[in-house]
Amino acid sequence: MSAVDPRLSINQGTIKHADLATALRVTAEAGIASIGLWREPVQEVGLATAARMLTDSGLRFSTHCRSGFFTMPEGPARRASIDDNLVAIEEAATLAAAGAPGSAAVLVLVAGGLPEGSRDLRGARERVRDAIGELAPHAASAGVTLAIEPLHPMYATDRCVVSTLGQALDIAADFDPSVVGATVDTFHIFWDPDVYDSIERAGREGRIASYQVCDWRTPLPADVLLGRHHPGEGVIDLASLTRAVVDTGYRGDIEVEIFNADVWATDPAETVRHTAAAFAASVTPSLRG
Repeated sequence: MSAVDPRLSINQGTIKHADLATALRVTAEAGIASIGLWREPVQEVGLATAARMLTDSGLRFSTHCRSGFFTMPEGPARRASIDDNLVAIEEAATLAAAGAPGSAAVLVLVAGGLPEGSRDLRGARERVRDAIGELAPHAASAGVTLAIEPLHPMYATDRCVVSTLGQALDIAADFDPSVVGATVDTFHIFWDPDVYDSIERAGREGRIASYQVCDWRTPLPADVLLGRHHPGEGVIDLASLTRAVVDTGYRGDIEVEIFNADVWATDPAETVRHTAAAFAASVTPSLRG
């Protein structure tokens, strides 16, 4: 197998059914230097144990996925969500400290969809801004960057009322860039006619906290959440988007995050090898000087 790109990171969502030990092992055995973890597998073993396992693996830590989901009106559910986000900040800080040198204390935030019975997208987005305002001082104290991830508009009602990178940046603008940034995910933003201007703005403002790549192919499956593909297997112009991100000066890890039932059913070691090869073919050439 050819050399693995040193900036490639495997987002654990790509090998969803692998437990933490397996995810760390197959990533390291493939010669990949970095991994992004999900909260649920970390919580299965406990934070302290997960941190030790990450240290022992020798891998960098690229992001912690995911938190957010705080679009509901004030009340017990919103308080519970804010409290859970505070736990996630602690997790991200602990894991970043446990990872190999170059690890990033980045917590990916997915805003949440419309509250039940609501049609008020504008109000929901304002509650996202308010929630981040509550969390920002805690993130700053912990040295964690909150990375707002805009999701494709088809998820606006059930998962994320923040649909464009521009909207994410408008929310982040109220906060220091070291504390609140954005996740740039090709699957979610490639369609946006303003995407290149928004990437340039994100770089100029120092707000690209994470860059994630995968591909889009139609027809989408019945569960549109699972419509993501390996880089190079769909229609997204990954070369142009990657060059745009690199041109901003972003030098962090680049995650491959894929939600796809067929990918999840594949042996995780094979998926990681396939991912590395797809990344080398479709992303690495755009990273070269």
